[in-house]
Amino acid sequence: MPLLNKVRTALSGDSGGDTATRSPNRLRSALTLFFALDGFLFAGWVVRIPAVKQQTGASAGDLGLALLGVSAGAVITMTLTGRLCRRHGSHAVTVATAVLLSLSVALPALTRSPLALGLVLLVFGAAYGGINVAMNSAAVDLVTALRRPVMPSFHAAFSLGGMLGAGLGGLLAGSLSLTAHLLGLTVVGLALTAVAGPVLLRHPSPALPEALPAPSAPESSGTRATGPRRTVLVFGVIALCTAYGEGALADWGALHLAQDLHAHPGVAAAGYSVFALTMTAGRLSGTALLERLGQTRALVAGGATAAVGMLLGALAPSVWAALLGFAITGLGLANIFPVAVARAGAVAGPDGVATASTLGYGGMLLGPPSIGFLAERFSLPLALTTVAVLAAGAAAMGYGARNAGSAGES
Repeated sequence: MPLLNKVRTALSGDSGGDTATRSPNRLRSALTLFFALDGFLFAGWVVRIPAVKQQTGASAGDLGLALLGVSAGAVITMTLTGRLCRRHGSHAVTVATAVLLSLSVALPALTRSPLALGLVLLVFGAAYGGINVAMNSAAVDLVTALRRPVMPSFHAAFSLGGMLGAGLGGLLAGSLSLTAHLLGLTVVGLALTAVAGPVLLRHPSPALPEALPAPSAPESSGTRATGPRRTVLVFGVIALCTAYGEGALADWGALHLAQDLHAHPGVAAAGYSVFALTMTAGRLSGTALLERLGQTRALVAGGATAAVGMLLGALAPSVWAALLGFAITGLGLANIFPVAVARAGAVAGPDGVATASTLGYGGMLLGPPSIGFLAERFSLPLALTTVAVLAAGAAAMGYGARNAGSAGES
């Protein structure tokens, strides 16, 4: 495989005798820090949304429109970042977008109207979308070079960073002003970027951007380009199915427990926390799982597990059974998204990561409104079973794409 050969050659280091031994581990540590930073900054912003709403005087509808700026900026940038990574290298783009994300997280504190908030959130969303594509592209190259399925460990760092950002933000919300909190996030973000950024910049992306196949370039025969594009789309849809479940449980899990099962407010609020904790645990153990099962078996088993868990979570007659279902769902979904992005990147480089990430992000946006529409037409428990249906679909698609690429399948 040409990409693998180039990665291994770059990491072996023609000059600099200790590059082969130190570079991969240092790159892995630096990338892990960027994943954690991404989750930390985003969660730190999310917990201050109520304060931003109050400061801008936005109604619920105005706030919803302003928050679309994050989604719009992210989706637009995700479609462009693959090209930037091919031209400048994913490491340089990761560092640049980390700086932009750190600076832009403070901008909402400066706004006094919903319109201004929406505009600055376009910038924040652009940085968020860009860093997600860039660091996942860098991680795909490193996974290929290490020849170990360590992608879940990066996403576990993102989850842990998010949990830390949300927890710390919740503790500080009562004592720190909005401006002080968001400026503090900027300082932390720039400081961590200053620590990890030079590692990435000193060790350029192992696979040169121009060495990667361009899936959008027309082939003379027409069929050679179609296969990789179709494969990337399949893994992008698998990522969408996973993110749909994350978005649905984040917005509707607590309401289901409170409204349909009459759970105590504190217990209902714990619903998503249980899901997030088991997802993080699943990702922390993801590398060992992938080494034991292989990517296809892990996808199929994860999708099937999530489907069973969500059926239990949606249809169980008791609160504790539903919480158990949420926990099982988190374990099942944990490694599907990282594997899908890694497989898309192995097939088509940064453009594959961009496509899979964009589709996955679209699934997170699609989940909550879809559940709401179905809940209004039918019922919330029935609407939540769509998470199980899509998880089962992801398992089926993962099995169908078992021979795609050469990513160490078993």
